[in-house]
Amino acid sequence: MSSTAPHVISPSTTTPERQRLLRRRQALVVVLTFLTGSADAIGFLSLGGAFSSVMTGNMVLLGLSAGRGDAELALTSGCAIVSFIVGVLAGARLVGSAQPDDPVWPRRVTWALVLELLVFVVFLIVWEVNLSHHDDHVDLALLLLSAAALGVQSSAIQRFGVPGLSSTYLTGTLTSLIAGVAARSPWGSLRPKAQVLLALITGAAIGALVALHLPVVAPALLIVPLVLVIVVSARMRD
Repeated sequence: MSSTAPHVISPSTTTPERQRLLRRRQALVVVLTFLTGSADAIGFLSLGGAFSSVMTGNMVLLGLSAGRGDAELALTSGCAIVSFIVGVLAGARLVGSAQPDDPVWPRRVTWALVLELLVFVVFLIVWEVNLSHHDDHVDLALLLLSAAALGVQSSAIQRFGVPGLSSTYLTGTLTSLIAGVAARSPWGSLRPKAQVLLALITGAAIGALVALHLPVVAPALLIVPLVLVIVVSARMRD
């Protein structure tokens, strides 16, 4: 992932219509964060014990695997990291960088989410075929597909050029929320951060329940929210 900070977009217009679109964008990011939590739970519980989006966690797992001499964990976490990076690169090439005249929801963000959807459709097919007789190699392939898809999603959200806005890496969001609470910031400025964190936890909880007790529908937790976001975002006009 590029270390270059995204260009910050500060629109000069704050019309009621733009404010409505900004609220809708926030709602769609919350939905994508729910997807992220579900994908991480499914990956961790069903696909080898690594994460689809939490690359910090995977890097810790990679270090643990070296200390413990666990080659299987090293392979799983290491491949997830590489796959996520590939997804980020593909997404970044597709969406480009934030521009001063960008609308609230650039069309290229939706295109990137369509690419993510295509990856998850392949995930769905392989998941259902592999469901009755789990194969470790296929599970690893599924984890890589999920990580690549979320890498694309991560790049897509970066196109908005909004500092701290993310649907995949949220430690900074938690830090910012707690700092804001300590500083007694207005609830209106804290609400978006609380929403995405709650969505992540809720998605992980539901993803875990489905992965453990109703695995046949697990891919729906990834595809249905994504289709919803694509459909709604395609209708947004700035």
